[in-house]
Amino acid sequence: MLCREYSLVLEAKGIEHDARQSGELWLLSVAPSVLHAAYGELSRYAAERSVPRSLPMLAEPFAGAVFGAVGYGVILLSTAYCAGVALFGADWLSLGALDAGAVREWWRALTALTLHLDQEHLLGNLLFGMVAGIAAGRLLGPGVAWASIAGAGALANYAEMLIAPANHRAVGASTAVFAALGLIAGLAWRQRLTLRERRWNALAPLIAGICLLTLLGAGTEHVDVLGHGLGFLVGLGFGWLYARAGIPRHHGRGLQIAAGAATVLLLIVAWILALT
Repeated sequence: MLCREYSLVLEAKGIEHDARQSGELWLLSVAPSVLHAAYGELSRYAAERSVPRSLPMLAEPFAGAVFGAVGYGVILLSTAYCAGVALFGADWLSLGALDAGAVREWWRALTALTLHLDQEHLLGNLLFGMVAGIAAGRLLGPGVAWASIAGAGALANYAEMLIAPANHRAVGASTAVFAALGLIAGLAWRQRLTLRERRWNALAPLIAGICLLTLLGAGTEHVDVLGHGLGFLVGLGFGWLYARAGIPRHHGRGLQIAAGAATVLLLIVAWILALT
């Protein structure tokens, strides 16, 4: 009943009141000293309650998200094997790592995403990257999602090369992982803003993404906090723009295949440039 609902509002605000039934009617009474405050709270609640809210568009999840995640795993494991056996007699870690002192070697922004320092580093990024990638793939399709994740990660890495000290070096797919997290948060945030949600409800996806970034993206002095933060911000921007442009609605298989193939080809070209 509306009277009980209003009673809960006043109780939540700590305003003393009395709700009772008089015949077929319910009465809500307050002391004269708090009448103005009670009326104000109920007026604001009624105005907020009357605002029409749009329902979110129900989009069918894209198929094949798992295949994109498997492809991500194959690329990381293949690169780890090649680096481990020093294929072609090359030091893959040295040639492909992000190096702020080698800004002209733009391909390092891509190759660094596929390299890891040890098994623990690799397995952590495999696990979290596949989970985030599957979620993004269901929203955007596997091809577009992984192209966006790789693109956002590479842009973040290159920005890090430009602003970090000249002796700064880093490797790991974690920048791309946090770009995937930002991508998902950006998509959800933009959608919330179109539903006429209250301010904090609309900001919920962004706040959740920042909390996860803080929880998982910070750590010891060896953690690339700058790269994680840049990856999240670039991914967030991608997600926002995609939601605004309506890209998640495009279910064309050709686009997904083309985007995924272009991403793999660009990684191959980057490694060819690094090794030569």
